[in-house]
Amino acid sequence: MEQYFSATQKMEQEVMFPSLLRGVFPQQERDGEAPEGGPTDLYERYQLLKAIKPVVERGLASVTDPGPGGDAEGDAEVSPDDGAEGNLEERLSHHVNGLQQVLTDLTKNTKALTRRYSQILEQINLSDDQSSS
Repeated sequence: MEQYFSATQKMEQEVMFPSLLRGVFPQQERDGEAPEGGPTDLYERYQLLKAIKPVVERGLASVTDPGPGGDAEGDAEVSPDDGAEGNLEERLSHHVNGLQQVLTDLTKNTKALTRRYSQILEQINLSDDQSSS
């Protein structure tokens, strides 16, 4: 989780002009497949990654601080007599693994976007240097 927050913070610090990402598409995935949901430019991806961050932060806060009354609904759903306690551990493991995979994918996307933005800035700087020579 820390890697995700670190990558997102770095992206927010480095991407000063998100409009430079308009019309720039991510490079093909290593396995040759296009990203799910069709082609989206890096600007749309940047907006999505920025929108997801507060959701992840709020989700994390709600897990660490359930608030007054705790999670009464969840407690009422399963009773120990159902034989579901072992199943709870399995379900938790499944969800934690899923969350880990999502955070890993978000971190990779964030780092790739930041890297591509840096490349765009380098290209702009090179062309500025050449035009002033």
